[in-house]
Amino acid sequence: MSKRLEIRRTPRPFDPALGKEAIAAVPDLKPDQADLIEGAAGSSPYLKSLVDREAGWLAAALDDPDAAVAGIWSELRATSPDQLKSALREAKRRLALLTALADLSGAWPLERVTGLLTDFAGLAVDMAAKAEIALLIRRGKLPGMTEEDVETAAGLFVLAMGKMGAHELNYSSDIDLIVLFDESRYDPDDFHDARQAMVRATRNFCTTLSDKTGDGYVFRTDMRLRPDPAVTPVCMSMAAAETYYESLGRTWERAAYIKARPCAGDIAAGQRFLDALRPFVWRRHLDFAAIQDAHDMRLRIRESKGTGGALKIPGHDMKLGRGGIREIEFFTQTRQLIAGGRDRDLRLRGTVEGLVALAEKDWVPRDVAEKLTDHYRAHREVEHRIQMVHDAQTHRVPQTPDGIERVACLMGVDRETLEKDLARRLTEVHELTEGFFAPDAGAVPKPEQVEVEFDASILARWPTYPALRSVRGAGIFERLRPELLSRLARTAKPEEALLALDGFLRGLPAGVQLFSLFEANPQLIDLLIDIVGTSHALASHLSRNSAVFDAVIGGSFFAEWPGGEALRTELDALLNAERDYENQLDAARRWTKEWHFRVGVHHLRGLIDGATAGKQYADLAGAVIAAVLPKVEAQFALKHGAPPGRGAAVLGMGSLGAARINAQSDLDLIVIYDPGDADMSDGPRPLAPRTYYARFTQALITALTAPMAEGRLYEVDMRLRPSGNQGPVATSWASFTNYQVNEAWTWEHLALTRARVVAGEPSLAHDIETFRADLIAKTADRQRVLHEVAEMRARIAAAKTPAGVWDAKTGPGRMLDIELVAQAGALLSGQAERDVASGLEGAVAAGWLDDADRTVLDEAYTLFWDVQTAARLLSGKVIEADKIGEGGANFLCRTTGFAEVQALEAALEEHYARAAAVIAAALAEAENGQIE
Repeated sequence: MSKRLEIRRTPRPFDPALGKEAIAAVPDLKPDQADLIEGAAGSSPYLKSLVDREAGWLAAALDDPDAAVAGIWSELRATSPDQLKSALREAKRRLALLTALADLSGAWPLERVTGLLTDFAGLAVDMAAKAEIALLIRRGKLPGMTEEDVETAAGLFVLAMGKMGAHELNYSSDIDLIVLFDESRYDPDDFHDARQAMVRATRNFCTTLSDKTGDGYVFRTDMRLRPDPAVTPVCMSMAAAETYYESLGRTWERAAYIKARPCAGDIAAGQRFLDALRPFVWRRHLDFAAIQDAHDMRLRIRESKGTGGALKIPGHDMKLGRGGIREIEFFTQTRQLIAGGRDRDLRLRGTVEGLVALAEKDWVPRDVAEKLTDHYRAHREVEHRIQMVHDAQTHRVPQTPDGIERVACLMGVDRETLEKDLARRLTEVHELTEGFFAPDAGAVPKPEQVEVEFDASILARWPTYPALRSVRGAGIFERLRPELLSRLARTAKPEEALLALDGFLRGLPAGVQLFSLFEANPQLIDLLIDIVGTSHALASHLSRNSAVFDAVIGGSFFAEWPGGEALRTELDALLNAERDYENQLDAARRWTKEWHFRVGVHHLRGLIDGATAGKQYADLAGAVIAAVLPKVEAQFALKHGAPPGRGAAVLGMGSLGAARINAQSDLDLIVIYDPGDADMSDGPRPLAPRTYYARFTQALITALTAPMAEGRLYEVDMRLRPSGNQGPVATSWASFTNYQVNEAWTWEHLALTRARVVAGEPSLAHDIETFRADLIAKTADRQRVLHEVAEMRARIAAAKTPAGVWDAKTGPGRMLDIELVAQAGALLSGQAERDVASGLEGAVAAGWLDDADRTVLDEAYTLFWDVQTAARLLSGKVIEADKIGEGGANFLCRTTGFAEVQALEAALEEHYARAAAVIAAALAEAENGQIE
């Protein structure tokens, strides 16, 4: 295969005479190479000067450009410090000439051209910086540093920003740098001297790069992206920079750090700094407020640079002007800022790769991303040719016809064709991006006018709420307010909906982010009105956790339920991406709230029924426990070592064990461990197994229940463990089996019929399930079981009185009563299935109930569950039918299949009575010895 530069297109010479001179200066050119040199040098005085200067080198470089690039790199790396300035300039000349010719000829794509220019810039900065650090160390100006510290620049590192950070450096670019140093490498008493030395080194290496000599210059350096450049030195400590960004960092700085990359000096320290800055750059929740910030920034740039106004090709700024490169970059970076906190796949530095990722994640329509990518590449090529003419750091199309003609010649087209193509591309970029940045231009549609007189006293108090006290929050809300009121007016009971919305707004601690989310996604307003007008519990949850709306925008909110295993895998990946234990727990809380919210919304909108919602809530809880348990274990092991013996397993009891819980359920858990033959754990602070697992269990309970920055995961109840609150918080495998076989009460065996291992050591989990099934399968003492069930039922009835007709859980013939019968049926029939329907089938199989009785109880339980799950979603407690509003009543009827609340209430009364009669009769027959 030929190594020669593959010439696919040839520029035209604007001045053929200069082109001929360039050809004459370079011997042994092939015909196509001569045409390339003639066109390039005949249109660009700068390239003509490079050809003259590097004539002896050029022919061989064109015959093997890859070897020529490798030679530039190797020769530069071998340069002694005293020859560095001239060597850098020679390398820059040669690389500039070769990349220009490869670009003009179409031999190299844009990405290779910009990538090579960027790689050279990184090498130049690294060598120049380390040369200055070496000099300071030799002179004793960096306390405690030796020659060995030169390789890491004694803690100094350089962040490449902008196009250099993204590997997109343009042909005649300056380089945007932020220079910091790791102050932890120095004794605090030496900090002042170290900082002064680092500032001196930074100034000197920038001079090395930017000074113009007889050999030219390397790169113009721009340090103005550093924190508060008007008052800070050119090199700061990491700690000072972190403090600035944490307290004063602005949106434009967040956007700048999307492209930030350690490029020179102590690369590891630079990466640590970027890792520490990640929460500043990538917000945890969708950040639609960044749209307005970016829009304001664009307007300020247009005003300061004079790039606004109508589109005119002569003099147009290809970077900052209408439809230019910056518009595409802002469009891409702003969407990355919006969603990158939630999706790490969007945290990409390059503009093109960012557009590709955004399209893959449905944040940008695929055709829009493809068009912007095409325009971006075309814009960059034009930008390069503008800069090639005189090696000027400009982005403006020349003003004169001759100037434009030179650029057209380098493009290989005529001036008229170039101008038409530029006008088309610039116009389309502006049209594709402007609507995104201008919410006033129509993000929130003009509402249809509906005549409703709302309570003025309610509207008047809105500005006093915390979310509306900031100028910015109030401004966004004022743009939303007509649409909100219009949609309220279209509800069945507008005043009722207004009161619900008022309660939601009153509970919001802040509003800018949420209101920006609604402004950019007005379809969410319907969902908000639906929720606040129906479910007080969900609306209250939203007030405290409005960021759960993020999940709705994510694209898969209304997709099919993924199942417990997929949830566990997703949460595992999320937690593994966090290094800090507290951050892991907070991440779990955010994730759980979003999925919990999803189940509630699906239930509220009739996409799933109560039984399905119960299964999904249980899947979610199981996934959370299974994912959090290993993180608790790893954190606990840091101090006390790995779990002794086989480890522990978590047994879900009650509704969690039966895999059906509601929106407000706590979790009934038992922790069982098998220490094997271990006497102690093997950590820095070893513990005996009993103590180890007791403390470990407390750590797990704390992880699940402790209120943290993101709230709590679940309430946990451990009272179903052997011996209840008097027993140890964690139970050994041997103790558990012995207790269940020899000491357990009948009610504990009844509870075991619903037990299910939800997390923990696999072999122990298998043994627990095998033991449970075997124990249940053993022949039970029928009379004893039923006698104790009757006593338990009586004690429950004495202790817990129903809270009215809408309390479907507690009372004769209600949920707890039927669950008790089902557990007895499972125990009597020896069946290990955990759900109520299977338990009732077991009661029939055992000859205790007949099919008619089973049908009565099964139908009643189905209705009660639907009412219970709906009630927990509506109010978080037993509902009061006259206080749930029309939206709540409609939801309650829809989820239970009744036309009106009164009919549902009558059906509940009837089913309570029928179920209670069936259960009482069955237990009475057993007590009288009529069942053999």
